[in-house]
Amino acid sequence: MWLSKDGSCLNEIFDDNVVYSECYGPEYRGIRQIIQWFDDWNERGTVIRWDIKQFIHQMNQTAVEWYFECEFAGQISRFDGVSIIVFNDNGKIIDIKEFQSKAEHEFPYGKL
Repeated sequence: MWLSKDGSCLNEIFDDNVVYSECYGPEYRGIRQIIQWFDDWNERGTVIRWDIKQFIHQMNQTAVEWYFECEFAGQISRFDGVSIIVFNDNGKIIDIKEFQSKAEHEFPYGKL
């Protein structure tokens, strides 16, 4: 959806009362804000890559490890991240919290 800039299925994925907390501070409450954010972001930005590394499932929660790369307002950004996702009884996302880590790593004591 982010790679194709097609948000037509947002209502199918997210609960009406979803809370989405991005890793750098913004928080969106409700499907209307999610749709507005998606549309606004895609006017100024392009997702270049969003690679999923792994999923960890437990009951109604999923943790997802990923790598993200985008161009936004003329700047390229890339970072690793983790999302903690909670689903309601209907299988829609009701809560997402994102966490970010630098994609470039340093090895102060050398690589083993």
